[in-house]
Amino acid sequence: MDEFTVDCDGERLSAVRAGGPGAGATAVLLHGAGTGSKEPLLPLLSAFAEQDCDALAFDFSGHGRSTGHLSELSLRRRFEQAVAVIDAHAGGGPLVLAGFSMSGQTVADLVRHYGRRVVSVGLGAPGVFAAAAWDEPFGDGTGAFTKVLRTPGSWRDSPALPALRGFAGRAVLMTPGTDTVIPAEVTKAIEEALCTRARYSRLELPSAQHKLGLWFRDHPEDGRRLVTELLAG
Repeated sequence: MDEFTVDCDGERLSAVRAGGPGAGATAVLLHGAGTGSKEPLLPLLSAFAEQDCDALAFDFSGHGRSTGHLSELSLRRRFEQAVAVIDAHAGGGPLVLAGFSMSGQTVADLVRHYGRRVVSVGLGAPGVFAAAAWDEPFGDGTGAFTKVLRTPGSWRDSPALPALRGFAGRAVLMTPGTDTVIPAEVTKAIEEALCTRARYSRLELPSAQHKLGLWFRDHPEDGRRLVTELLAG
């Protein structure tokens, strides 16, 4: 694996690549919020590389080895940082996007941005968020972002849902047996959106909990199953 950095948004983002840029698709793996980082996703990068697919992962600012403060991050900045990494290091070919938890929203934002260039998406215990939360810094848990997040049903107007409804590529929804973070009604809405046009399948992991990046790190056979499904067709 090759490690590198990307300067974006006033920060230096720590990134890693497995495989090498070529004429095929590039997989981009996006970690979740909180203490999330690219590190648990490295075995998945290797699994993509074993299938001759270039693969990238990076730490959002305030996470892992990247600079910045988590409290200053936002959904908008997450999207912009992902675009910066993709535009600089994924060439101009097809994209396979896999996002976990909060990065479910980021994957949907990237689908809307890149359009038909995105051929496959994988969503692991994904969350989607209200339009009003887009620009708000995550803060310390007492600010506007948290207020929007805790407003019952606020996620229903998320721009992620129409973006996923319009997606016509391959889609895999990964669901743990126990998820104390994402409400079941959010998962159901995401599934319904993906079933609209996408070639959809669901990968159920009955013994897993919310942090599916850790699950795939510790269960590489499931990671290879996921990669096979995302690259099918």
